[in-house]
Amino acid sequence: MRHRKQNKKFGRSKSHREALISMLVVGLIKSMSIKTTLQKAKVARQLAEKLVTAARANSVSARRRVAARLGDAEAVKRLFEEIVPMMEGRPGGFTRITKLGQRPSDGSEMCILAWVPEKYEPKTVEPVSEISIEDTPQA
Repeated sequence: MRHRKQNKKFGRSKSHREALISMLVVGLIKSMSIKTTLQKAKVARQLAEKLVTAARANSVSARRRVAARLGDAEAVKRLFEEIVPMMEGRPGGFTRITKLGQRPSDGSEMCILAWVPEKYEPKTVEPVSEISIEDTPQA
């Protein structure tokens, strides 16, 4: 039974599945966006967000952990030098999934997985001025 199992199998062995997901993330890092199926994008998004969070530490151990997961030195370098500074100050939500509709051949839901490009600016909420009871209209 699949009770409380979180991973999608994609009809592949564990090693094939891990290679697929890491290559999707490498493609996302190198080209800044990828076109893939919705289910693959959701799983790749999880790994991409975790890698950005780990890369924010900007330490040797973080670089080694990311390199072990991705297996591509160029992608690791680009992640640390371009993508992490772009995401500075953002608490999470580094990627965006844009749905494209169904693929004509087999009807799979397609989407674009891309980095969120804007600089993050936290929203400021203006304090509500105090309202006295005398100012409210009486019925």
